Amino acid sequence: MPPTPADPTVLHPMPEHPRVVLLKPLLKSSLIEVGDFTYYDDPDDPTAFETRNVLYHYGPERLVIGKYCALGTGTRFIMNGANHRMDGPSTFPFPTMGGSWAEHFDLITDLPGRGDTIVGNDVWFGHGATVMPGVRIGHGAIIAAGAVVTGDVPDYGIVGGNPARLIRTRYDAADTARLLAVAWWDWPVRHITEHIRTIMSGSIDDLENAAPGHMETEHLDPTTPSAKDR
Repeated sequence: MPPTPADPTVLHPMPEHPRVVLLKPLLKSSLIEVGDFTYYDDPDDPTAFETRNVLYHYGPERLVIGKYCALGTGTRFIMNGANHRMDGPSTFPFPTMGGSWAEHFDLITDLPGRGDTIVGNDVWFGHGATVMPGVRIGHGAIIAAGAVVTGDVPDYGIVGGNPARLIRTRYDAADTARLLAVAWWDWPVRHITEHIRTIMSGSIDDLENAAPGHMETEHLDPTTPSAKDR
């Protein structure tokens, strides 16, 4: 029997652990986009992610999270609606309280925003990580438990602390470029299914050799040595 891919449309991929949910089939907001197989783990109520973990989402800014991301319990995204004025004596948002105070709503709507919050593919968020508005997190990054991410994170970077600082990168620049070029997260899911062990524990060479385009080229070119001859 050929390998069977997992189903990205199932809300609870681990039925015996209802604390784990796939986010794509769960979320309703048109301002939140999540890729296949990205999951959130929470023993309390993971299905409330949209209201409990995406906070102050009042404006037009989008939250975009890639595929194959792992979000630990308490991962939160602070959106631009959390901003208050800081150029006057008070930071209190008077217009939101109603009454004639609402006539001054322009004092809130003209606040500067940092734009969309973008998370790449294959990103791991530790327990209690917080991402501030407008941050961009690269592919393959790791966000340590309790980190408060206030600035952009490079591809395959590991950050931690408050505010989060770059601890190290998982690969050097050359290997990172190779990983980005192979972009395994964009492979057809059936092809991924055939190469799970390579994706999880193989070398970059192994990953490149398993890529769909590489395998097709090798198959079509009779002069290419087979794997056993290398």
